Amino acid sequence: MNGRVLIIAGSDSSGGAGIQADIKTVTALGAYAATAITALTAQDTTGVHAIHDVPAAFLKQQIEAVAGDIGADAIKIGMVHTVEQMNVVGDALDGPLAGLPVVLDPVMVAKGGASLMDPRASQTFRARLLLRASVLTPNVPEAEALTGYKIGSVEEMIHAGEMLRTYGARAVLVKGGHLPGRTVIDVLVVEDGVERFEGPRIESRHTHGTGCTLASAIAAGLAQGLSLSAAIRRARHFVEQAIRSAPGLGKGHGPLNHAHAIPPYTA
Repeated sequence: MNGRVLIIAGSDSSGGAGIQADIKTVTALGAYAATAITALTAQDTTGVHAIHDVPAAFLKQQIEAVAGDIGADAIKIGMVHTVEQMNVVGDALDGPLAGLPVVLDPVMVAKGGASLMDPRASQTFRARLLLRASVLTPNVPEAEALTGYKIGSVEEMIHAGEMLRTYGARAVLVKGGHLPGRTVIDVLVVEDGVERFEGPRIESRHTHGTGCTLASAIAAGLAQGLSLSAAIRRARHFVEQAIRSAPGLGKGHGPLNHAHAIPPYTA
């Protein structure tokens, strides 16, 4: 395996998003996945039914155990639910994880509408995590929540990305899947300008975990030495194929097929 990714995120009992999607994605792309779990959720394809936070002190122990032994080449951060957890992660990014590329997916609301971030934690999120992000990966609703700016076009996505860069993130990938149109456009805003990524909209209800999957795929690419642009292109292709080959499970927003790139094992 090439590249080590430490994933700091919550667990999804349905297996479609969260730490489960992250592990599947990183593994499918040939990298090694280690984890520090922030929360357990009782979750299915129709929504999040309950959240049980992992104590911040235990989250710290998980991070230190991985960093001190296996190590990491990139960090992927997903659901971090509380102020205390954000402070632990922020301390780790300044300490044993300092200098590593950080893919920060601002997991704020689940596909079914449940809040995945304590409302009191937004300021801490900006101060402790966003400032340390190599790339922030919000969708349109998340970018709106972080900036207070209404987004209805690609130009407004770019403006939101520029605003988020002023908050401290070195690069911002604003994902345009929530905007109407037959083409899905994501925009990467960096210091030197803007890069657009385009692809066909796939009509499917099986999109649970797309954000987690994309961010983890980008982190795997960075851990393997790809440029940010190349990591994003590979990640978008991976997600597109995972949606196209989704297994059709569940009554709501079903999971992707994260194993589409892995040949069936034969003894």
